[in-house]
Amino acid sequence: MVNITRFSPLEDTFDRLLRGFVVKPVHLDTSDSVAKFRVDITENDKAYTLHADLPGVKKDDIQISIDGDQVSISAETRSQTEVKDGERVLRTERYAGKFYRAFALGGIIDEDAVNAKYADGVLEVTLPKKTAPAAKRITIQ
Repeated sequence: MVNITRFSPLEDTFDRLLRGFVVKPVHLDTSDSVAKFRVDITENDKAYTLHADLPGVKKDDIQISIDGDQVSISAETRSQTEVKDGERVLRTERYAGKFYRAFALGGIIDEDAVNAKYADGVLEVTLPKKTAPAAKRITIQ
């Protein structure tokens, strides 16, 4: 028994387009975008404490900026691939690029008392809260 199908260029093209889109979704290349890193933020009465995972980043490549209650952390890591003569790279999975995160905290931070430490790929930043001025009572004369 012979199977005969009618050829319709428009319908066949449309079917192939949809079939390819649903089965194999389009992959967006995000290699140029800024990567995020994991952060934990805790709070007590006196300060905020921020722990950020920044593996493979040098201490000199980390920038922390504070503006009122806004805290931003940015870092950059570079790929240091050294290929020796007669050697070839089979696979590389190390990330090279920029990291950036910004947070709005509930209270204003005392910028002069901020303390930051970086060890074993973890950045720890202690952000003391500014004490609010005491309410002043005004007497009417």
